[in-house]
Amino acid sequence: MQTTIDKRALRARIRAERDRFFAHSPGPIAAPPALLALLEAGRIVTSYIPVGSEADPQHLAAAALAAGCRLALPHVTTREAPMRFLGWDGHSALVEGRYGLSQPPSDAPDVEPDIILTPLLAFDAKLDRLGQGAGYYDRAFATFPDAWRIGVAWSVQQVETLPTDAWDMPLHAVITECGWIPRP
Repeated sequence: MQTTIDKRALRARIRAERDRFFAHSPGPIAAPPALLALLEAGRIVTSYIPVGSEADPQHLAAAALAAGCRLALPHVTTREAPMRFLGWDGHSALVEGRYGLSQPPSDAPDVEPDIILTPLLAFDAKLDRLGQGAGYYDRAFATFPDAWRIGVAWSVQQVETLPTDAWDMPLHAVITECGWIPRP
């Protein structure tokens, strides 16, 4: 008998655990050697500016810039419109977007990512991911299936198992404050 997992309840529980952990967090997530090995000059790495208690990828983005990669950030306009990845130099001013996101202005150049650093609410040992529920990253993964999908999270966000849908694509790896977790 399969147990059904209530995604809404799971999201609320994980947000609360993440908030408690964040109050005593070690700061931005460090770049592990496995990520550094993927960073080649000219590659495009999408990062994000954390909202609330999301794990902070700023050291990962800095490592990408130091390796000669180009950065991009997500840009969201409406729930129906796909998320775009727009180029960002790591320093230019950002604008406030939907859901309180800090994002490049809409006239920044669209880019095709090689590596997508992804915020998430929960992940499991198979590296399935549970996001906020709007599907932006699910659609981005489908649009860029060859890009490395790397979750960035706190270790407390790992759960035993997650429900998946037909469109879900597992991550290639997750980076936490404890290090790199590759897909089994």
